[in-house]
Amino acid sequence: MALLKFFKLPKNQQYDYKPRYWDPNKEELQKRIREAEERKGSSAEAVRGRLAAGGFKRGYAADNRLRQRQVLRSNLILVGIIVLLILLSYLFLTMYLPEIVESLQ
Repeated sequence: MALLKFFKLPKNQQYDYKPRYWDPNKEELQKRIREAEERKGSSAEAVRGRLAAGGFKRGYAADNRLRQRQVLRSNLILVGIIVLLILLSYLFLTMYLPEIVESLQ
């Protein structure tokens, strides 16, 4: 069998991965501190920088409770509309179905 091997097969490649600890909260805090230090002044450029930094977007995204309340309210309205339509359909069928069947006969 060894005589049939004409080429040497390559060995497995080794991957040396050393994981690092990453704290997203700390990184976000450092980013916000850096941005605040850059925008510290009362000039018009500093005010524009504060408004354009996306503080409004970040505040909305961070408040997950607001989104949950909006979704819950939307779902309750949808369920209420469905229940109302079912009740109206039932009332229509109980009141007018006998008259419709009688007129068809």
